[in-house]
Amino acid sequence: MLDIRTYDAQAGGNVLYKALAHPLAAEALSSLAAELRAQGPVAVYDPDGMFAMVRALGPDFGRVEGLYVHDVALVGQPTPCGPARALTDLAAAPAAVVLAASFDGARIHDRIAHLLPPGARFLSLDSLRLADGMLTVRDRYLDRLNFATNHAFFRDQDRLSTRLVSANYWSRYGARGVRLWLRLFDADGRVLATWEEDVADDGGSIVIDSRAVRARFGLPAFTGQLFIHAIGVAGHDVVKYALDTYGTDGNDSLSVTHDANAWPSDRYANLPAPDAEEDVVLWVQNSHAVPIPAGAMSLNRMGEDRHVPIMCEIGPYQTAAIRVADCLPDLAWPAQIEFRSGRHVVRPRYEVISARRTRIAHLNVERADLRPDPGIANLPDSLGRGYLLPFPILDPARFRTIVQPVPMAESQVTLPLRLDCFDGAGRPTGQKFLGRLRRDHDLALDLAELGVPEGHAELVYDFRDGGEADGWLHALVRFQARDSGHAAETSFGAHIFNTVMTYRGEPQSYSGPPPGLTTRLFLKGGNGLGNAFCCLIYPASAAWRPQSRTVLTLHDRAGRSIAESRLDIACSGSGMVWPHRLFGATAVEQAGIGGYVMIRDTTCRLFGYHGVMRDAGGFSLDHMFGF
Repeated sequence: MLDIRTYDAQAGGNVLYKALAHPLAAEALSSLAAELRAQGPVAVYDPDGMFAMVRALGPDFGRVEGLYVHDVALVGQPTPCGPARALTDLAAAPAAVVLAASFDGARIHDRIAHLLPPGARFLSLDSLRLADGMLTVRDRYLDRLNFATNHAFFRDQDRLSTRLVSANYWSRYGARGVRLWLRLFDADGRVLATWEEDVADDGGSIVIDSRAVRARFGLPAFTGQLFIHAIGVAGHDVVKYALDTYGTDGNDSLSVTHDANAWPSDRYANLPAPDAEEDVVLWVQNSHAVPIPAGAMSLNRMGEDRHVPIMCEIGPYQTAAIRVADCLPDLAWPAQIEFRSGRHVVRPRYEVISARRTRIAHLNVERADLRPDPGIANLPDSLGRGYLLPFPILDPARFRTIVQPVPMAESQVTLPLRLDCFDGAGRPTGQKFLGRLRRDHDLALDLAELGVPEGHAELVYDFRDGGEADGWLHALVRFQARDSGHAAETSFGAHIFNTVMTYRGEPQSYSGPPPGLTTRLFLKGGNGLGNAFCCLIYPASAAWRPQSRTVLTLHDRAGRSIAESRLDIACSGSGMVWPHRLFGATAVEQAGIGGYVMIRDTTCRLFGYHGVMRDAGGFSLDHMFGF
């Protein structure tokens, strides 16, 4: 397990991790480590508890003589360099170099100059700092806005291309002059290109296409990862995007997936075993400048302790395709797989290859910090049905909709669940108690068994047979076209929706404290891949306003408003949105490549799924994001 602290549900992302994992900081850390190795024994002063992460994300530092602290309560406590020593003992250290694990070297030097061993050189992490021109908040280096970074799976190879799409949502918080610093790595972790792109103010869109990047820099075919650093931002330190994977030169593959969580995790879930005539590939992309040792990561059937190690070393920033059937040859859909990643990778992708088509989806972070919450079984009436996981039921005449609940916390042993179905007008159409599912369950329910019409369904907790819940309810939903066999899949988690009463931070809000009772969703355009669409769902844990008051605004690539329309969705209902029908083909054409729709509602919180539909039957679908 990589000794790093990444993300905490209460504190959010660990800024130090993102500062050290930045590719430019990683290059500087490698140089610093070489300097330390060359100069002799090193004494480390660790004023803020940073050094364990510095050491984990850097190469060998040579012989570390000892680690020194100023907090008397920490003296004698275990560290990566032996028991912590008192800072007052530093003067007697047999060290040629004193390294202060701090980005504030001048201040630290002033504090301890009289304690430095005779002749010892003083160094700090200042050499790792990004240039001032790459900082949003220059007077506070470890400010979260300085490290609005993320990774993307990026490919232009084997008749498959990728396109990253987003918008300048930072501008609504006052940001001006936002720009992106980008670095593309190939499968071997080599840097293919580094460049910057300006982002238009006032909601301008972001479009980065692998074919355009390849042509711009004269690159060979590649499969790798794109590192994104947004500079000059406000409000959000997360880079959100949608990623299209689309076929070229006769390949009719099409899929869309959500942004990566920007922090590595111990484990990931909702990796499906291959169905008949399918191959499932787990794309492991090393997010760091240190290699992943052979055997440091593994796969196991969900709910089973036996896990199979991935026996290949993966170098810095390398991308490796791990065929699931090679590790777990006897496992088949609807079995689920758990990926123990050892915190080496930002949320990975998986690819399902079937009938000459491929589709990409993402794994989700499996929480290590959650424990069952007995309060969920006894929520008051004011919270109604409590946690809901809504998802669309596509037209049953044309599509199969299959739902598979997924354990998404290490402590989850049972999932006591029920499925509630509704039509577009919010009328109940069916219900099924799924039981008290075990962690190793293999349920994948085709909603055709219930005979329900188009609309949406909601997974909810149901304790009639006992069981435990933690609020981190997730599911994988698979959609299959009946005529073409084309498929898409998505996964997401439950929330409490549309109540003014709150419970443990729910209903969540995109900005401000709960309850979250408003909507701001981003629907990307089709961008030449087909007709964009989304399914908007108005889930309600308890009775709320009878109708939404949803405003949809079409924008062009510069963020200018082209057209506006109104949509009223019934409480517990849903609606399909087709921009080319809602605004007209002429307006959508005027919006052009990079055009998008902002979906706004100040009366309720909607949940959505977006994609692209082609006339020939190919389609993509994943959950939407908002800001």
